[in-house]
Amino acid sequence: MRGVPLEIACDESGSEGEKLIGGQTDVFAHAGVRLGIEDAAACLVELRRRIRSPAVEYKANHLLRTKHRRVLEWFLGPSGPVRGRAHVYLVDKKLLLANELRALVGPGVTPGDELLAAFNDVLRTRNRREPAAGSFFALVGDTAQLRAKVAGLRAAKVLDPLVPAILRAVARWSEDGEQVFLVHDEQPSLKGERLAEIEASPGLAGLKFVDSRTDPRVQVADFLVGVARRIAEDEVNGNGDAVLTTLLAPYVDSASLRD
Repeated sequence: MRGVPLEIACDESGSEGEKLIGGQTDVFAHAGVRLGIEDAAACLVELRRRIRSPAVEYKANHLLRTKHRRVLEWFLGPSGPVRGRAHVYLVDKKLLLANELRALVGPGVTPGDELLAAFNDVLRTRNRREPAAGSFFALVGDTAQLRAKVAGLRAAKVLDPLVPAILRAVARWSEDGEQVFLVHDEQPSLKGERLAEIEASPGLAGLKFVDSRTDPRVQVADFLVGVARRIAEDEVNGNGDAVLTTLLAPYVDSASLRD
């Protein structure tokens, strides 16, 4: 007889669907937190006590302000509320796009910015006669076989990291044989085949979408995923903070896609 499923609260940051180039973020992050409701609520109370902002709703940006650096270090640190009870899956969006491009046209291709942008556009284009499609094939060669492969990638929505991230969360938290129940921030894009793929994941006992403001566990996941994405993004862009990168390291999933 199976025991009670392990409840994991999840949230994401940096999700822009399949737009991996020219968007608002360079890194996608997805966090899972194993906290009870009471512990999560206590964490939020402590964050409010330390931050002392009059804001009604606290977000990761509060922790990322310079004046709250000590609070951020406490939150991520060994004596913080989530150490050992959370994990973060990170995706360097440009690297994801480059990997898919190399898989499509060959490992010898040089994924420059112009080619990556054209590749991203052709996979997101709804009207195949738009200039984006012509631009990509002009750069790599136009063959019926290549067009067929691109059509397959477009249909599979291979560039959106959200579903793979949720599947990885299930796999990560069910590694010891426990069934996992995910409590996830609302995601309107997850429906139809995409939702069915998640629900069919081995190890998943159930999935519930909630408004993050109604569940303190998801609010804690929101804090963690927001600061993790910013720390990782600064590192990708050459502005990394060695102390914060070190503090984040124990949370980072080994399956993350980054250099």
